[in-house]
Amino acid sequence: MTAAPEITQVELAVGGMTCAACAARVQARLNKVTGVTASVNLSTERAYISAPATVSAPDLIGVVEAAGYTAELARPTEAEAAGAKAGQTADEATVRRLRRRLILALVFFVPLTDASLMLSVFPWTRFPGWQWLLVALAAPVAIWASWPFHAAALRQARHLSSSMDTLVSLGILAACGWSVYAMFVLDREQRGLSGLSNLLHGSGGGIYLEVAASVTTFLLAGRLYEAHARRAAGQAVRDLAAASARDVCVLGEDETEHWIPAARLRVGQRFVVRPGERIAADGEVLSGGSTVDRSMMTGESVPVDAAPGDAVTGGTIALTGRLVVRADKVGADTQLAHLIKLVEQAQAGKAGIQRLADRICAVFVPVVLACSGLTLAGWMLAGSPASHAFSAALAVLIIACPCALGLATPAALVVASGRGAQLGIFIKGYQALESSRAIDTVVLDKTGTVTTGQMTVTAVRAVPGTSRTDLLRFAGPVEQASEHAVAAAITALARAEAPFPAPAGTAPPPGAGPVPLAAADDFTALPGLGARGVVHGREVTVGRAALFADRGLAIPADLAAWCRDREQAGCTAVLAAWDGELRGAFAVT
Repeated sequence: MTAAPEITQVELAVGGMTCAACAARVQARLNKVTGVTASVNLSTERAYISAPATVSAPDLIGVVEAAGYTAELARPTEAEAAGAKAGQTADEATVRRLRRRLILALVFFVPLTDASLMLSVFPWTRFPGWQWLLVALAAPVAIWASWPFHAAALRQARHLSSSMDTLVSLGILAACGWSVYAMFVLDREQRGLSGLSNLLHGSGGGIYLEVAASVTTFLLAGRLYEAHARRAAGQAVRDLAAASARDVCVLGEDETEHWIPAARLRVGQRFVVRPGERIAADGEVLSGGSTVDRSMMTGESVPVDAAPGDAVTGGTIALTGRLVVRADKVGADTQLAHLIKLVEQAQAGKAGIQRLADRICAVFVPVVLACSGLTLAGWMLAGSPASHAFSAALAVLIIACPCALGLATPAALVVASGRGAQLGIFIKGYQALESSRAIDTVVLDKTGTVTTGQMTVTAVRAVPGTSRTDLLRFAGPVEQASEHAVAAAITALARAEAPFPAPAGTAPPPGAGPVPLAAADDFTALPGLGARGVVHGREVTVGRAALFADRGLAIPADLAAWCRDREQAGCTAVLAAWDGELRGAFAVT
């Protein structure tokens, strides 16, 4: 039995594609190679190839180049992250080039349209050299502004193929060429006719310079919009790549710290994460404690506490304490790398409607050229003058030029997946988008993913002898010094109800009114548990029930029952104590 050949996966970055017909041509050329299965995506400019091990990447690049396009190996995830800025710069340069050409086309298109209409319909408005005025207005649009179309069409012609740019270029050149012929040759035969007679008898000698300019202008506007859409979609991947740490502080065997590029981090190494830093790899916390913002990876809007033994994810942010983490997954094996790959694969896939558009575009250009030729032949056989027959054939060619079929479909799909990624919604494939039109029920397994991300205090419970004002006056300053999301909710409530009356047992200055939220002295954060500080001369502790159990403080039965009820309702119960006694609790959600 013959063993099956080993299959390798190759991803190529393909340049020079301008329409779905280009992508279909590259895909067809690659699929002609024995054993190769390829899928080419226009919007992402990527070719995803499964090939036998006997077919090398240079061989595949040669096939693409033989079709008239450029190709190179796509960068891996690490290089994509390092080159995110370069990719963004390249996209911006493309947008700038298209914008300059569009502005020039608009500047000349408006006066050209007015002048062409006036001079062609009302011959008595013509003056010596009027033809040269129209040529001077049309030349910058037909040559410089539309040069990308001509260059692409010429490149395709050298390889005996065609694309949408072929139609555009032929339409522009035919319209301009016929207009010049009509102005300098046919016009001499029609001099002396009135304006209406010129329209009726001289229709074959019409001037189409404004048509060429309008086709160029509108297509450049479409290309500019597409470039903006592609840049926005690519920004989703760049944003994810930028979320990975660039450098990491590695802890050596002798407990010394030194910085290395994150790409050099290896499995099993220990690294340090300080407050405000991104975690460089997936791993396990060995020591320390911190609250970690995992919203980018999990959608959970509330930071979670990380303690020794907990797993942490690369790309998330440590907000409070210092962590020592053992790297378990690095580079392309991390969850962040898998997310980046997920977005890329989603943008590389093709929906059913896009596959249909690709099949149509693959034959669209030859069919349009054939229709234009048949139109010319039909009018000639019907006995029409050559000028009229050519004008009809030209109309077919020009009307087919601004075909958005091969552009709108892939652009819309890639923007949808890119925008979803920016909002934290990762789409595994375009089939999901197509199926979404039939969705009538949405079920969410995590309520935290649909919250505003802003925690608030929903209830306050004070023990007998302690008022709500006392709780906020003493707990508020301690929580004000903390960065935890729960602490921020209690601080916000305390600030909203401040200023407070002076605490009992203090002697405010004569004439002093209510006091604002005080500052906590000797503040100490207790990672994973709570915080403590001195407020108005009293040591105040705010945190979870486990914090007070460790300190030997008993929670009153009614307060404990209240906390259990609130936690069963989905809230977080936070207790406050001073002078060695539990004083009350807050329910935060």
